[in-house]
Amino acid sequence: MAPAIPKGSLVLVTGANGHIGSRVADQLREAGYHEKKFGEETFELATLEDMAKDGAFDEAIKGVSGVVHVASNLTLDPDPNKVISEVPAGVNGILQSAAKEPSVKRFVFAYFSTAIAAPIPNEELTIDKNGWNEADVKAAWAPPPYDGDRKLAVHGSSKTEAEKVHWKFVKEQKPGFNATSVLPNANFGKILAKGQLARNIDALKNSPPHVQDTARLHVAALINPEGQNERILAFAEPYYAKKLRPDQNFLEDFVDDNVRDISKVSNGRGAELLKKDFGWPGWPSLRESLRLNIEDL
Repeated sequence: MAPAIPKGSLVLVTGANGHIGSRVADQLREAGYHEKKFGEETFELATLEDMAKDGAFDEAIKGVSGVVHVASNLTLDPDPNKVISEVPAGVNGILQSAAKEPSVKRFVFAYFSTAIAAPIPNEELTIDKNGWNEADVKAAWAPPPYDGDRKLAVHGSSKTEAEKVHWKFVKEQKPGFNATSVLPNANFGKILAKGQLARNIDALKNSPPHVQDTARLHVAALINPEGQNERILAFAEPYYAKKLRPDQNFLEDFVDDNVRDISKVSNGRGAELLKKDFGWPGWPSLRESLRLNIEDL
């Protein structure tokens, strides 16, 4: 079956200077696509001053067949007023721009697993495509003060509220393109820019996939002709820092042997797409992902 968008097509990748976005662009090139990134011959660059501004993406999106929207506010500012309104506004803006461009056939959004749920220590949660992280929304918008303990809730709330805008737009506007969301957990793996260290220490308590697998999953969602407006989870295996390095002396508040993430994740669709479109053998171990994460340092 032919891909949803032909090889050689132009694809807009936002946030292509980041850990996941750069990998998405890299995997698109390997798959035979051209990127308009926010130079080698296969891509061009565009810069936006404010992605939440009306019409901000109008020019960048012209002539593209697909869009992978990775860019987001990653400041981890604990003040919800400085983060949450900006992220959904950016999603709505790029959707509006895409809906005006008849060449767009596929749209993939990179959200985050916290749009679905934030794990609760030692409590078995079922995480699947039907969930929404209302707990972080409530915590993010609680009365001030806005101290550092709130930053992850604000981040999770921004992803939750942005994805709700996405699905509301699809339902009400019925655009002429398929709009899928991919929700990965924290990502580790080789960084394309040598010497650049990914900052994911706060996420070392979940089920991180390899960044290359996450990028491939975005590409699969973009080109697989069978997918239709779906949510796809990208989780690997649970792990614990002391299991990875049993002799390491961790910071006192970094790891607690009595705290476990025992969530059950419905992860089958992502694995299915990776196997079908990339001959994927399975999630690599965290050890291997971290080895690649630091090999150029």
